[in-house]
Amino acid sequence: MMPRQINVIHPDKREIEVASGAMTRMAGVSQALCNAQGIHLAIATIPPGCGSSPHKHINCESAIYVLKGYGHLLVGEQLDETLPIGPGDFIYIPPEKVHAPVNDGKETLELIVARNTPVEVVEEYASNNI
Repeated sequence: MMPRQINVIHPDKREIEVASGAMTRMAGVSQALCNAQGIHLAIATIPPGCGSSPHKHINCESAIYVLKGYGHLLVGEQLDETLPIGPGDFIYIPPEKVHAPVNDGKETLELIVARNTPVEVVEEYASNNI
């Protein structure tokens, strides 16, 4: 196991970790990159007119900061609630809550994503609402 120490993860060392629908996420702080034990930090991007697949995180809370772009977050068991999101917004997602970010703007939606676990457990969720 890698020793725990202070790390600087430069852009060329980020870890491409997940694609969910059209969303891609690149980790900067993760268990694989720096042996993080209780935190994870990444940048997610969603192209215009696209979204992630509906999903929920089984084992963690998520905190999201909208860095750039506009869209909405579909939430609820039937993804029947729409929450508008844009630059400067913070989003809190408790464990087990179904959600799907969607980019309905003209530029790439960029999200800073933090979790309180180094490795998430995700359950994809079938819905016809996206």
